[in-house]
Amino acid sequence: MSLFSLEGQVAVITGSSRGIGKAIAERMAEQGARVVISSRKAEPCNEVAAAINARHGAGRAIAIPANISSKQELQHLAEETVRQLGPITTLVCNAASNPYYGPLAGIEDDQFRKILENNVIANHWLINFVAPSMIERQQGSIVIVSSIGGLRGSPVIGAYNISKAADFQLARNLAVEYGPHNVRVNCIAPGLIRTDFARALWEDEAMLKQRMSTTPLRRIGEADEIAGAAVFLASPASSYMTGQSIVVDGGVTI
Repeated sequence: MSLFSLEGQVAVITGSSRGIGKAIAERMAEQGARVVISSRKAEPCNEVAAAINARHGAGRAIAIPANISSKQELQHLAEETVRQLGPITTLVCNAASNPYYGPLAGIEDDQFRKILENNVIANHWLINFVAPSMIERQQGSIVIVSSIGGLRGSPVIGAYNISKAADFQLARNLAVEYGPHNVRVNCIAPGLIRTDFARALWEDEAMLKQRMSTTPLRRIGEADEIAGAAVFLASPASSYMTGQSIVVDGGVTI
């Protein structure tokens, strides 16, 4: 069996109706996993699941909508996955929000809270729903999609960056807690990727030009270029890796 095979795995990917999450789901399905497509709205989830099933065969993907701001909906996501597909072997916490673009001095309290709750606390909730079964079976991989923003400062997405820095520590701490049970927790830290989520950054022509000029690869990334790291972290190829962050940014942070 290939080191990167995901045959027999059940993978839940949040925020997977588009962008990075969708790319991860498609590539995990390609490697043999059965995947759960989840985001707030049912229709886009159903469309992505149907496309994956058309490509890889019926039953490869199912759709279970969930709003990450709702603890109850995240619990339902975990429980319904187990009911339909069996134990979750891989969890990818990809969904996030960023309702504010500007300096920290201008952010409203409710905006700051939403960022921290959706990008950090919601990950904590969902992981707590999924991890006990992984611990019981002594096997599992949890992947948090963070950002290079968690390694840097920014004049316009500071609160988002703070939440992503917290995700790095969430992964490190859980890696310590879960390691004795052979459950691994790692992060992926993408740079600027051409997604709807990051549109405010790459549609700003001046910012895009400046970013590309300081990126060794001289371009921004595409969603599919993050998926390989997620496949690696879910696969036997990364079986001795935990508490780490894979930076995929075209070289920006070097």
